[in-house]
Amino acid sequence: MNNRKRVFNLSQTAIIAALYAALTFAQQIIFPGSTSAAVQFRVSEALCILSVFTPAAIPGLTIGCAVSNIANSAALPLDVVLGSLATLLACACVRALRNVTIKNLPVLSALMPAVFNGIIIGLEIEIFMIEGPFHPGSFLIQGGLVALGEAGVLLTLGLLLFKVIKKRRLDEIFFKNFN
Repeated sequence: MNNRKRVFNLSQTAIIAALYAALTFAQQIIFPGSTSAAVQFRVSEALCILSVFTPAAIPGLTIGCAVSNIANSAALPLDVVLGSLATLLACACVRALRNVTIKNLPVLSALMPAVFNGIIIGLEIEIFMIEGPFHPGSFLIQGGLVALGEAGVLLTLGLLLFKVIKKRRLDEIFFKNFN
């Protein structure tokens, strides 16, 4: 990889991380609790769809998630690790499934954050926040609520962002040059 491409990819990573964190912080100020409630509707999660366009989005979104969770006083310290891990795995799968489309939309890719966050964060809530022994039914409820919020964001805002990027040909301007 030449220096110009490395700098471009690093810049993309940093910009995406900053966008994720800024959107999360802004939403938390405007709508307190909406980025860390049981059914989160974290607008910044829509940016996960950027992994379809560039591999630089994977570390960018992971870093942005970690920064957001570190700054969120309501987040468990473990959430910094597990939330970031869920984002990393989800975005890697978004990238891997980018060519699987339904009516030219990466719907399966858009569902990956719901799957990974539902499982990982659902387990975190069930194990560390719910008193008593582990209950599969309770885990399914906790994970389902997390997945519901993620799916809501990605299937609306994420796919809308995808369509805007494609329609305006922004993918050709911002992502195709070096990937």
